[in-house]
Amino acid sequence: MANVVLEFKASAGDSEPQSRPVLIIGQQTNLHKVAWSQIKGKLQPVVSKEIWQAALGALNPNPTDSCPLYLNHAAVAAIPSRVSRHNSQSSAHFVSRLVRSCLPGGNNRCIVMVCERSDVFASSCAIARAFPIFSRRSTSLRRAEKKHVTVEFVIIGQESSHVDAAELECLANAAHGVRMAARIVDTPCNEMNTDHFLDEIKAVGTELGITPVIIRGEELKQRGFGGIYGVGRAAEHPPALAVLSHTPEGATQTIAWVGKGIVYDTGGLSIKGKTTMPGMKRDCGGAAAILGAFRATIKQGFKDNLHAVFCLAENAVGPTATRPDDIHTLYSGKTVEINNTDAEGRLVLADGVVYASKDLSADIILDMATLTGAQGISTGKFHAAVMTNSEQWEVACVRAGRSSGDLAHPLVYCPELHFSEFTSAIADMKNSVADRENAQSSCAGLFIGSHLGFDWPGVWVHVDIASPVHAGERATGFGVALLMALFGQASEDSMLNQVSPLGAATNVSEDHMERDCKRRRLV
Repeated sequence: MANVVLEFKASAGDSEPQSRPVLIIGQQTNLHKVAWSQIKGKLQPVVSKEIWQAALGALNPNPTDSCPLYLNHAAVAAIPSRVSRHNSQSSAHFVSRLVRSCLPGGNNRCIVMVCERSDVFASSCAIARAFPIFSRRSTSLRRAEKKHVTVEFVIIGQESSHVDAAELECLANAAHGVRMAARIVDTPCNEMNTDHFLDEIKAVGTELGITPVIIRGEELKQRGFGGIYGVGRAAEHPPALAVLSHTPEGATQTIAWVGKGIVYDTGGLSIKGKTTMPGMKRDCGGAAAILGAFRATIKQGFKDNLHAVFCLAENAVGPTATRPDDIHTLYSGKTVEINNTDAEGRLVLADGVVYASKDLSADIILDMATLTGAQGISTGKFHAAVMTNSEQWEVACVRAGRSSGDLAHPLVYCPELHFSEFTSAIADMKNSVADRENAQSSCAGLFIGSHLGFDWPGVWVHVDIASPVHAGERATGFGVALLMALFGQASEDSMLNQVSPLGAATNVSEDHMERDCKRRRLV
């Protein structure tokens, strides 16, 4: 999979399966609606119309099913025709699984995705997840030849026209973002330390014509970023705060995406065990998703100011590592007593969101992070956990999750009941809760929000992606599609407009709506 070139085309062209193996995927009801003339060029002469119809009749998805059409050169696979209200109609997770398990081998292959137009974006991102880039297997390093996978969409329903060139470009950029984010997350810290992550940020900046702002090492301490500096100061490669900024003419609001970029998390002096530390290269998943989404979003045109803020550090053990009982002053000016050095993500993000508010004057701040192991208990392996100070944006996040395939589900937002978990006798707060059985993931998010202030007038959204950032031992690139869809209404791209949660229902009083006008612009 590592050396696969993924292409989206309006038409993949005709070729018999022995020359170009093919996988056809869709809901069973949609597969039955496909005219034989639309697919016969990819199946004949070895697959006849009768074989095709017999295979469709044999499918019994529960929740998925597949059927070979000709040896190991052609197959058809079915995803669920109906899903529950907390799933995506695109069945994106099942699409990824079927591509991984059913796509025939070969150097030149084809995927035909049969779906409604509203599911094209989510399906393309799901297909991209099935082709991770990073590999250090010796066989893949020796193999110079690239494998090609061409994806064609057959649109079912009233809007049954072909995917046009502009939409194909959007799909390609989204897929690139998903695969790039997954590559960064899959890469171990000896190849993806803070220096290397900054190189990734600079490379995206160069491609987009943006010069990143970088605050690093002792300058962080001097400028008051006690969270980022305290977490990363013991590492060989110094911590950093980096910012990519898109500021077009005519922008009416300012949006900031803040990503947790812990390139490795040992837990610090509150060190993790031998079974919980492996996999902590993934603790930069939030920053990786934001980098991939920022590139794709700006490539497609974005009408408003958009800042990507990366909080980069390695939570290492060493003579200068932060100790439990240390007190740090964060960029907000608030003091934090450290009672758990393994609760480091909230410290770097607190600095990041306050920088977005104070220095970037952001109206809307979204932070994304692999923040808590408890997220998987709260919302599971497939749904990100969302917390926000705006009910309207909570609804929008869930809707964007469904339309993008990056599913999301709300956490409890109740600071008046939960923030007392951080009470300290000698500082403004501690960094970890007193009771680990009291809404851990919600409390972790509240720590970040407290540095903005719970009365902050803008929109703050916290997205915890600790579990969905990976599936087994592979990164998923989770978060890229979610961000692109959530903020799609501010895009110049028609496909992102379509998947955005525009018109989300809300029950907000008129006086609250007037006071909260900045929160409503995108939803």
